[in-house]
Amino acid sequence: MEFLNRVELKGVVGSVRIEEVGETRAARFSLVTNYCYRAKDGSAVVETTWHSIVCFEGKGICPLEEIKKGEPLHVLGRIRMRKYVTDSGEDRKVLEIVANRVSHLSEDT
Repeated sequence: MEFLNRVELKGVVGSVRIEEVGETRAARFSLVTNYCYRAKDGSAVVETTWHSIVCFEGKGICPLEEIKKGEPLHVLGRIRMRKYVTDSGEDRKVLEIVANRVSHLSEDT
């Protein structure tokens, strides 16, 4: 049996944070996507989803300084669940996309 964990997103960047991770740098950013459909009554519905993305500087990733709020990006990667403990000691889980490719939409079309 073959397992697959692959995500492809095209959306617009929200907030961005660049940080040092060991000897490399990473960008953590939000990406918004919209899914449009018609409801049973025929009215248009736009479903907006915010995704948490993390990418590490390197091959397949555009320069981290170019990941800016409002920038349309194409992201390829995988989903992972990350667990952490808040400052108040509360256990939390978050789903995030670990990107192995990040490019500007204009480069892909």
